[in-house]
Amino acid sequence: MTAQISEGLIYEGQQLSMCTNPLGDYFAMGGDRPRFENNCTALWRGYVGTWEIVDGRLYLIKLRGDLEGGGEASLATIFPDYPDRVFAHWYSGTIRIPQGKLLNYVHMGYSSTYERDLFLEIEKGVLKTTRVRQNGHAEGDGGPEGYGIGGMTVFPRGKQAEGDAP
Repeated sequence: MTAQISEGLIYEGQQLSMCTNPLGDYFAMGGDRPRFENNCTALWRGYVGTWEIVDGRLYLIKLRGDLEGGGEASLATIFPDYPDRVFAHWYSGTIRIPQGKLLNYVHMGYSSTYERDLFLEIEKGVLKTTRVRQNGHAEGDGGPEGYGIGGMTVFPRGKQAEGDAP
């Protein structure tokens, strides 16, 4: 599996990348999952969510993705009664936010290692604790800061007509 595009999180006034997919837990618990189009090896889940923590509560505030058969997914696609934001009451777990410079790139999921990880412990959508784990220090001043994708393959949207060249 290719390294995956991260979900976004607004936390303490910062735009962060998180290597956790809380919406996956909603789908696993029986929430209706639209049929997302998988047109990129770096986005097997088919969507990217943007989240925020406000007053210690986790909210899904935006969803982007393409739907099979055409059309764009949005928050209203999954939560029609809550098109602006949804409290993530279904999610209990740990949100991982990689920080600092890349130490070791792994071309799989969210397995790359960064200088440190910020962990947010969430229980039923409520932030309970935070902790930081130091993973090491990058040598030198060069190199990217924060989570990024090393490479990805994007497949064309739609199907080829008969006789069209690949």
